[in-house]
Amino acid sequence: MFDYQIEIGELEETIEYGEVIESINWKIRLANQLDDNRAEFYQAARSGLRPEITFEINDFEYNNEKYVRFNGQQYTIIRASKQNEMRELVCSSQVGSEVNASET
Repeated sequence: MFDYQIEIGELEETIEYGEVIESINWKIRLANQLDDNRAEFYQAARSGLRPEITFEINDFEYNNEKYVRFNGQQYTIIRASKQNEMRELVCSSQVGSEVNASET
């Protein structure tokens, strides 16, 4: 049913030697890449968002994560709408992120 493997992640903060360290905890999920909905993408662009790619995963596998990693590119989830038993993750490129994107 699913064509791609993506990683979804949530920001975690830990304290090491009195310093706050931010990292992303990644989890592998199977997904479909959806065709973009032009009307939605134009509407988002007017709001200052730049949606670039949309994935569909099982709703039960989504827990309000904020990031997606696919083909070496990291994205921010700008919208995660539920469609029946599925969740559509509309993503935008992450530019200049200072978050340590290491696996945890």
